[in-house]
Amino acid sequence: MRPTSLSARVTVLLAIVCLLVLGGGAKLMDWRIDHEMASRFRADLLSQARTLGNMVALEQDAPNGRLAAGQPGGDGNSWYELRCDGAAPRRSDPPPPAVPEGWPDDTGPQPRFARLGHHEHHLDSVRLSFPRPVGEDDEGLAAANAAPATCRLLFVQDRHSLDQLLLAIDWILALGPLLAAVFALIVVPLVVRRGLRPIGALVERMRGIGPNAPGQRLAAVGLKELDPLVARFNDVLGRMDDGLARERQFASGLAHETRTRLAELRVLAEVEARYPSGRSTPELLAEIGSIGAELEATVTALLLLTRLQSGLEQPQWQTLTLAPWLERQLQRQHATAAARDLVLSCEGTPPEGLHTDSALLEVIVGNLLGNACAYAPAGGTVRLRVDTRGLSIDNAAPGLTDADLASFGQRFWRKQLPHAGHAGLGLALTTAAAQALGLALDFRLDPQQRLHATLDWRAAITSETP
Repeated sequence: MRPTSLSARVTVLLAIVCLLVLGGGAKLMDWRIDHEMASRFRADLLSQARTLGNMVALEQDAPNGRLAAGQPGGDGNSWYELRCDGAAPRRSDPPPPAVPEGWPDDTGPQPRFARLGHHEHHLDSVRLSFPRPVGEDDEGLAAANAAPATCRLLFVQDRHSLDQLLLAIDWILALGPLLAAVFALIVVPLVVRRGLRPIGALVERMRGIGPNAPGQRLAAVGLKELDPLVARFNDVLGRMDDGLARERQFASGLAHETRTRLAELRVLAEVEARYPSGRSTPELLAEIGSIGAELEATVTALLLLTRLQSGLEQPQWQTLTLAPWLERQLQRQHATAAARDLVLSCEGTPPEGLHTDSALLEVIVGNLLGNACAYAPAGGTVRLRVDTRGLSIDNAAPGLTDADLASFGQRFWRKQLPHAGHAGLGLALTTAAAQALGLALDFRLDPQQRLHATLDWRAAITSETP
């Protein structure tokens, strides 16, 4: 399917807007012009009718009661009929081609206009009554204080020329929006293409940016419509670079740890093949299983760490009853503590409920307790303190310095020789899980060379219980 052109879309929308706006304006102007012209035509019609009525009423003695052709009311474009009390009706020559309904019975002092249709004629009429003007022959009647006679006038005029003028104006007003739309269809694409040139230049600059050129960013264009797009694109590039960095880090760490474990398996197999140790098959399988378990734990930890740091692992919030949950975490470390003759103690009272993700919290507390039990000197004490503000785990760490604390949370960092099951990912997982839950995690060394790991959970405390 052929993609839609942006310039064509803008052109069509602009043409539609021209038709709607200019068409609506033309319609309003046409109504206003028609109204004004009709008002003026009727005012002129009424003025002619009154002048003609007075003039004709004074000429009651004209021969045959008619006006000659060419006189007012007899020019072929206007006609009249006058009826005065006590006098014969007077009409133009020729007489009006049509009369309105009700003439002359419903004629009064207030002018009444009517539109008449008669073959090819376009007629407007006005009818009104007025007192008959007093002439020389009527001086005696006026002296006797008699009421003047009433005259009723019908004046009809051809409005064909006005209709032609209004039609011409209608055509002009109708063609204006159409010409504007045609102009928009022809000129606007050229203007739009010229205005969209910065987008084409931006596309060309984007062409050279990709996974093979990390770190590259687009410079601001200086246009308020495009600069937000550039900023979003740079933000996407930043997330892409972060994702690639995590993938490279994951692949590098996985390759390193896998190579080490596979080398152990290969050496074990070669030694047993060339120089049999005499160990039983269950013992060999147990050692191979231990190596496989370490490799599986490493891969699982790397996958979880990558998902946490990339935001793919979202917390599943719930209310956790903390006291029995902490007891279970301590029970899991009792075997390790007993094997190394460690004293594992718990002090303080935990809050009743905690709004958290129990699985991610287990990653944090389990790794902190596991590291403390694995690296504390044999015969020492691992102490867990808990209260409403958070928990703290401390143990003796004679080999650590304050400079080592800056390396906590780095992948595969280990101060001492590797321990079984510890690939150097525990603190990295702990830090990532704490960030995902929004908890503050801090490490410090006290003057007695004891390492304190403090987890602040005050923002997550809830009084609810599950």
